[in-house]
Amino acid sequence: MAEKKIIDMTRGSKTIWFNKNHPAVVYCDKRREDFELYFGKARTSLHTCHVNPDIQCDFTALPFPDNTFSLVVFDPPHLTKAKETAWLVKKYGKLDDNWRQMLHDGFAEGMRVLKPDGVLIFKWSEYDIPAGEVWKAIGRKPLFGHHSGKKSSTFWAAFMKEE
Repeated sequence: MAEKKIIDMTRGSKTIWFNKNHPAVVYCDKRREDFELYFGKARTSLHTCHVNPDIQCDFTALPFPDNTFSLVVFDPPHLTKAKETAWLVKKYGKLDDNWRQMLHDGFAEGMRVLKPDGVLIFKWSEYDIPAGEVWKAIGRKPLFGHHSGKKSSTFWAAFMKEE
């Protein structure tokens, strides 16, 4: 683990990564699964998704010592209303009714494994829950952030661990 300076706490299918096998990153997810789904009117367009983390674990209980990583990437599931069979749920996961506590605990874990003066990048889609509600749940506002996407509904935020 000494060569790993970055943790992606919620790897999913690595959709946010340009280099999906970066040597400095440990990719974590509580799921380990492969699935396929056909799209289109004739159901001829096959989409596949692979969730194969380096370490299988829940983001609310990371198996790493305090102050391990210089950079933490936290892109938790953001859907609450979608059906379990939906492609986005299969690809990214889903939050349950306890989402506030789950995000609070996950953020706390990310900060725990982050080195002093390290940075946590938080990605959030406001599809079901506004970012302001997430900041309330985790108990902290980001240093800065940016809305992106077609409808500006994805929020990228930066936090720093200050001692």
